[in-house]
Amino acid sequence: MTPASELRLPDDVIDAAIIWGVKLDYSDPTPETRSEFQRWLEADPRHAIAWTRIRSFKTTFSQLPPVLARNTLDSAQNKHRMRDQGRRGALKLLSLSGLAALLSWTGYEELPWQRLLADASTGTGEQKTLRLDDGTIVVLNTDSAISIDLSGSRRRIVLRRGEILLTTGADQGVAAKRPFWVYTPFGKMQALGTRFVVRLDQGAARISVQEGAVELHPARGGASVIVQPGQSRWLTDEQTTPATNTGLAADGFAEGVMSGQNIRLADLLHELSRYRHGRIMCDKRVAELRVSGLFHVRDTDQVLQFLLQTQPISVTYRTRFWITVGPADVS
Repeated sequence: MTPASELRLPDDVIDAAIIWGVKLDYSDPTPETRSEFQRWLEADPRHAIAWTRIRSFKTTFSQLPPVLARNTLDSAQNKHRMRDQGRRGALKLLSLSGLAALLSWTGYEELPWQRLLADASTGTGEQKTLRLDDGTIVVLNTDSAISIDLSGSRRRIVLRRGEILLTTGADQGVAAKRPFWVYTPFGKMQALGTRFVVRLDQGAARISVQEGAVELHPARGGASVIVQPGQSRWLTDEQTTPATNTGLAADGFAEGVMSGQNIRLADLLHELSRYRHGRIMCDKRVAELRVSGLFHVRDTDQVLQFLLQTQPISVTYRTRFWITVGPADVS
């Protein structure tokens, strides 16, 4: 039996727990509201698990800025209504100030409602390709979420979580081609007729350009920088810096693979862990082993078995959610 702490919950259960968190913490709930919450909590064992996870955060929803709390609640409820109607949710973008406030409230990796605020998202191990009305193609990698706004005089995508590959469209059918912007928690960037990858990490976004160019603008007003084809840079809220080449092709995920040359084993395993639930731990004694090749991300266990057969390592499944890769057992 899967432990409660490792049980994967449906998105709608997590969404409902978030709604209750805002309802109970943001204002004074009525006795009727508390009774309704209790009925929801007891209706399904998964509800209690979701509620425990939501309450495990170090703070409460009462500390959210009022506008952001209301937007979170309204967006979550709107998405529930659209699910009931069998339609894809189309939620309005939060203001950038609201996004920044949310990110300061709790860590980026701990935001279970990012998909609530998104127009398109993927789960762990899932990938999705979108063709937008302006001709832009967006590939969402595993565990990613974006909001899309093609109205008005400019085109805008907000990357809320994960990683995307963008190939900007010609924007035909409008009087003048509109600029294309991508917003992240760390700053924004303008695509200058291009194909590029944007990936959120802890404390920064990584931008890798395959074609054209991208101009980066740190959120706090640092100097803008233009990234050329073949280059990668980190974008923080204060500056941009060159990104070290890990040997992995930045856009390989669009083909469902990780590929590259002379890749540190630790880097490969870190990347592989993004496509499965749980964690892959790499012992420092094998972290610097070098591997090359093409690895399919849709079967992570197969990749681990291939590495086991071709590298001097051991692979230990403590549970299906906790894997340790260490030196080969020579005894």
